[in-house]
Amino acid sequence: MKSWLIKIGAMLALAASLTGCGYNDFQRLDETTKSAWSEVVNQYQRRADLIDNLVNTVKGEAKFEQDTLNQVIAARAKATSIQVTPETLNNPEAFKQFQAAQGELSSALSRLMVTVERYPDLKANKAFADLRVALEGTENRIAVARNRYIEAVKEYNVLARSFPTNLTGMIFGYKPKENFTVANEAAISNAPKVDFGVGPGPSPAASR
Repeated sequence: MKSWLIKIGAMLALAASLTGCGYNDFQRLDETTKSAWSEVVNQYQRRADLIDNLVNTVKGEAKFEQDTLNQVIAARAKATSIQVTPETLNNPEAFKQFQAAQGELSSALSRLMVTVERYPDLKANKAFADLRVALEGTENRIAVARNRYIEAVKEYNVLARSFPTNLTGMIFGYKPKENFTVANEAAISNAPKVDFGVGPGPSPAASR
């Protein structure tokens, strides 16, 4: 009986020491970042699914510029082929590849939308119009999900780099996590630009 009390006392002392050194905080914040990342991936996947439907709709437009459409198809394929799981978020190279692929897809999609302005029939297509609205909403959701992930990683990394919790991190393998980077840090709260507001250009017939 006495030995059991000693063991229980040792376990309680260990738990108290782990709590004081930030171990439990690492557990909580690590799960928070994983959850936030899952939402980022979920929104990117939603965009990819919408783009797939968008491409099929655009294909129905006669004489649409195939180069622009093919760029979107290629960018979507590349973006969806790169999977960054919570376990690989500490890999800076893999994370940057994921960011770059998603950025290329955003750029290709933006170019597609600019090109669409030259096709009045396609712009008037209700299915296309609905997809365009859905994509606008998804870009906003991506921005919100990314910002939540940025804040979650920021809080985790402060814990991982601060003393004495950085010692706990080293002992248990909790390293700082990779985060999203943008050229203009002031713009991280804005949705990626997918320009739906460009004025109509000359029609294909007028440009001949």
